[in-house]
Amino acid sequence: MSLGWVTIPVSLFVLMTAVAVVRLVELTTARRNARWAIDRDGIEYGQRHHPVMITLHVCLLVGTVAEVALTDRAFVPLIGWPALAVLILVQAGRAWCMRALGPRWNTRVIVVPGLPLVTTGPYRWMRHPNYLIVLFEGIALPLVHTAWITAMLFTIANTPWLVVRVRTENAVLWPAVGPAARGSSWSCSPTSSTDPCCSRCASPTRTSS
Repeated sequence: MSLGWVTIPVSLFVLMTAVAVVRLVELTTARRNARWAIDRDGIEYGQRHHPVMITLHVCLLVGTVAEVALTDRAFVPLIGWPALAVLILVQAGRAWCMRALGPRWNTRVIVVPGLPLVTTGPYRWMRHPNYLIVLFEGIALPLVHTAWITAMLFTIANTPWLVVRVRTENAVLWPAVGPAARGSSWSCSPTSSTDPCCSRCASPTRTSS
């Protein structure tokens, strides 16, 4: 596919279009779920993090296309097919997270008082599965077409954001956690970017990506 003086592989165009559609669906779902949370007296935290996340993911898409087009990256089956498989798996993983959390899934951190702990789906075993998904996705998506520079730069830029985001969520929930609960296997720390704290602690819940 030729765009003036650059050429974009048709397979890359199809892939980026599919990912962009998925992103739009996620943002639409997040807005709807945010209204659901706010209607239930939810309080948003870390508002400044959200624009950074949007910028990072836009740069991931644009950077992948630009690197492939400008440096004429070839599709390397030994790298591309496994990367595509990982990309498909992480999309399925995110859908699993969204299904488990229902209206509590969001791209923002919104604390809603009184909701019980989500212990279904991947949250049965992990505290922040969606952030792990983002990490793998940021590597796999560019590598489908061998855009290793974009994969590296996104990972470097996204890691501090993930650290700040997780710390913010923990800080929101931990003050409401009792000492006894902190000694439990879950430690009553967030099990996901959208999970509540333990219902046995009668502490708030939150919604986030």
